[in-house]
Amino acid sequence: MADAAEATATKPFDRITFDPEVMGGRACIRGIRVTVATIVDQIADGASIEDVLAECPYLEREDVRQAISYAAWLARDEVIPV
Repeated sequence: MADAAEATATKPFDRITFDPEVMGGRACIRGIRVTVATIVDQIADGASIEDVLAECPYLEREDVRQAISYAAWLARDEVIPV
């Protein structure tokens, strides 16, 4: 898997942050304690972007969009069957 530096070099994820002191270094939104996985899980469970924003008023629409985009970017990694 590519590291964060490679990710930002190929696609600008300026709202996705990695800090070992915040959520154990997981991909978070703007350094706050909301992980990309939390947002993507909510969307996968049927929540709309508006639902996520209503539940987490400190998030912005672009935060949610980038979380989804980042997850999609990660899923593009090539898997080679063994």
